[in-house]
Amino acid sequence: MKGGGLYSIVMIVLLFGLMYFMMIRPQKKQQQQWQNMINNLKKGDHVVTRGGLHGVIDSIDKANKTVTLDCDGIFLTFSLNAIGNVQSASAAQQAQPAEPAKEEKADSQAEDKETK
Repeated sequence: MKGGGLYSIVMIVLLFGLMYFMMIRPQKKQQQQWQNMINNLKKGDHVVTRGGLHGVIDSIDKANKTVTLDCDGIFLTFSLNAIGNVQSASAAQQAQPAEPAKEEKADSQAEDKETK
């Protein structure tokens, strides 16, 4: 009977060890990565909030833990906790479709009329 009690204690310890490595440790690692991302934010970074809003950082107030985002000329202030991720410059450019200049549109329309 004494061997059964020792076996149960070993199994409980193994279960807690497994839970630590499968649940707690990855969560702490992810939280540390997010904190490093927040600490490395700078003006001009393209970010996405946790709510899905895309914008460019206009200013960061570390004392109040807020960030002001420029969203196509509209300036919004968010808590630093609202920042979901930082986009790379190339990903941010792909997210915003490039529109040709009005002069280029007018030139192409004029060429189309001449060919008809």
